Amino acid sequence: MRHARGYRRLNRTHEHRKALWANMAGSLIEHEQIKTTLPKAKELRPIIEKMITLAKRGDLHARRQAAAKLKQDQYVSKLFDVLGPRYKDRQGGYVRVLKAGFRYGDMAPMAIIEFVDRDRDAKGAGDKARLAAEEAAEE
Repeated sequence: MRHARGYRRLNRTHEHRKALWANMAGSLIEHEQIKTTLPKAKELRPIIEKMITLAKRGDLHARRQAAAKLKQDQYVSKLFDVLGPRYKDRQGGYVRVLKAGFRYGDMAPMAIIEFVDRDRDAKGAGDKARLAAEEAAEE
């Protein structure tokens, strides 16, 4: 029986899982929609929901707690400046997980995890800005 075993280990060590969630949460905050495997998406949902709750609080302690989990300041600033005010009146349920078929190579179930009221222009905006800056530097 699997009583009191409340999360998926995903065949990773604790440190690897911790880094995985930091990277995936950061990518979700940056792009507001990512595609991953279904078990990873289901495990990421409570983590990112707690981050949004910290952003709604908005005080210094909450910012430091989020910075300890996310590891990059650009994600923390977007979380507190953009996403926190966006979901100020919502009482939970900030992200959704949509099933997206199966991966071709190994038939792993895939899913799309996205924010509920996401900005449709946010996906890929950072990459486009980076490429534009590189082209401007070359010229």
